[in-house]
Amino acid sequence: MNVSEYLRTGLVLGLTGALLSAQAAQPEVIELTQTGCQFLESENGHDQGFRSTKADDCDAINARTGKERLANAKVLTLKPGSYVFRVANKNVPYELGFWLRGASLLKRATLPSVSGGGLTQGKVQDYAIELKAGDYVYSCPLNPTPDYELVVR
Repeated sequence: MNVSEYLRTGLVLGLTGALLSAQAAQPEVIELTQTGCQFLESENGHDQGFRSTKADDCDAINARTGKERLANAKVLTLKPGSYVFRVANKNVPYELGFWLRGASLLKRATLPSVSGGGLTQGKVQDYAIELKAGDYVYSCPLNPTPDYELVVR
């Protein structure tokens, strides 16, 4: 192999390595769908069929059904790393949001969190976060949902 071939091979290998490294660094996308008073994926894909026109409707529904729904809810388990939570407002006629935070007051002070609103009916919005090991919860305070569990190990 002459110097020119050696340099070309090194350049190709270097570019391939850089491309693979960049692909590996891409955050994992977690898709979540909000309907009235719930996240579908968190409740094992089961649409409870709740209809709400305002947050107070969900407060009343959750007072009746929240404990049982959480007992049967899917705990999301992830590894530490970069994530994008892609949240969709499927059919709720008012603005929604998303809030991921530590599961307790102490953990809220030590673990990363992400939140935001502006999620109108039919809209999808991304929330990026670098998760560290720990216990989290996520919910929507505007379309009051239960606090679903997320564990990072």
